[in-house]
Amino acid sequence: MIDETETNAGGARAVIVVSSHVVRGTVGNRAAVFALETLGHPVWAVPTIILPWHPGHGRATRIVPPAADFAALMRDLENAPWLGEVSAVLSGYLGGAEQAEAVASLVNAVKRNNPKALYVCDPIMGDKGGLYVPEATAVALRDVLLPIADVATPNLYELAWIAGRDVDHIDDAMAAAAEASPKTMLVTSSPGSVPGNIANLLLTPYGAYLAEHRAVENPTKGPGDLTAALYTAWILKGLAPGEALRRATASVFEALARAAKRGADELMLETDAQSLSSPMAMVKLHEVPIPGRNLTA
Repeated sequence: MIDETETNAGGARAVIVVSSHVVRGTVGNRAAVFALETLGHPVWAVPTIILPWHPGHGRATRIVPPAADFAALMRDLENAPWLGEVSAVLSGYLGGAEQAEAVASLVNAVKRNNPKALYVCDPIMGDKGGLYVPEATAVALRDVLLPIADVATPNLYELAWIAGRDVDHIDDAMAAAAEASPKTMLVTSSPGSVPGNIANLLLTPYGAYLAEHRAVENPTKGPGDLTAALYTAWILKGLAPGEALRRATASVFEALARAAKRGADELMLETDAQSLSSPMAMVKLHEVPIPGRNLTA
């Protein structure tokens, strides 16, 4: 068995983050870059789309780079003399389906330079209300990026869409994640083990963990982006998956709870940076069996 505490970073530390950029707010790259840099990782930030604010706050202008320009920029990064510095790629919101191939090409280039590099795919495509990206973009995430990912971080709705099945309970989430690709899945906004709790569910080839806490009422936008970035950061620092999950979950819970207490409509990471590195919030972490998966390999 491979030691779960082995880091994927090698001698590299930088992370390439490919996601949305908002002018106001703390979602997409604004959340991920801050979290990764707070935990000591240099970041190469690639915007897939530029928005004045999160669309959940109201209709807004969308600036999506032309597909050819986006692909050219990604090729520049593939050929950058500093590519060996990169320990991971984290991709999130795509501005269009055609961007997926460029992201995949960059991931492959990073892994050629650093075979231990990690690719984390946050397949941002929808939530309880359904898809909020064109179906072609969701298909590209599922068919182009998830198959090459080391870790995926879908929310519960995204997992159901990827798996093509209903996911209403924790057992459903376990089964769907166990059947999906990649083999390491961090499912956010999963049901907890008791009513009133919300959880992050992590499945790896060697075990599964549930980190849960009381749900925060009317949470701000961005917890999924922040969770993916924090989990990536802690894994790169060599933490075991269960502990990386616990810390990431505690940080996000703490940041959400503090924002809600202040009546903020966005995460306030600039004020709550300490919550990212040393969270005080208590979360319950326990190991759970994975249905239908042999963990002795």
